[in-house]
Amino acid sequence: MTTENAGAVEPLPLTGERTVPGIAEENYWFRRHEIVYARLLDRCAGKTVLEAGSGEGYGADMIAGAATKVIGLDYDASAVAHVRARYPRVEMIQGNLAALPLDDASVDVVVNFQVIEHLWDQGQFLRECLRVLRPGGELLISTPNRITFSPGRDTPLNPFHTRELNADELTELLVDAGFEVALMTGVHHGATLKALDAKHGGSFIDAQIERALAGEPWPAELTADVAAVSIDDFDLITEDIDASLDLVAIAVKR
Repeated sequence: MTTENAGAVEPLPLTGERTVPGIAEENYWFRRHEIVYARLLDRCAGKTVLEAGSGEGYGADMIAGAATKVIGLDYDASAVAHVRARYPRVEMIQGNLAALPLDDASVDVVVNFQVIEHLWDQGQFLRECLRVLRPGGELLISTPNRITFSPGRDTPLNPFHTRELNADELTELLVDAGFEVALMTGVHHGATLKALDAKHGGSFIDAQIERALAGEPWPAELTADVAAVSIDDFDLITEDIDASLDLVAIAVKR
């Protein structure tokens, strides 16, 4: 059973804590997350992979198409049950990210996309990732760039976030946990999304947030523009890291 033929499974509710597929008004955020899975998928090929904080499970299922084995881990019981029902290729377990329920040196890759900003003890989580990785294993991690996501603020705009990071802060956390940072890159708007920024008053993101906060039906044109977004509308590049929307790092256990 894959995403395409799993229509009988009840979708997870959209709470603001995680993104889910199949909702027109959520499509921008879903594709912005999905691009990182798509671009880093080859690093999971033939590997045993843990997705720590697997949420709705669509990403773990994508990885399952390339990896030898995918273990999904989430603290939320409803998410665990959902993934087991909808994505049977994923070996799903419930557990705490601060104490990963896996043996030392038991996986080749840990995937952690758009999760670390939700955690209270980020350093402890990263040390746990290092512990469960085999020597030479990789941590693939993404998180909103604090500089662009919550500009000028000491506390995150998103109530589900505990601490957001910039590139230097993420690098410091990874190094302190014992990793070597092999790559630090970022998600940016491509040409189509830059045109939508201009079309919607300078920020396509702000236009969506304003309508969501208004609690009113979205204008048809905005809904159509959001629903049409694809992963090809985003770029993943190392330049202008502080201007990126999301940070994406590859960290290695030596």
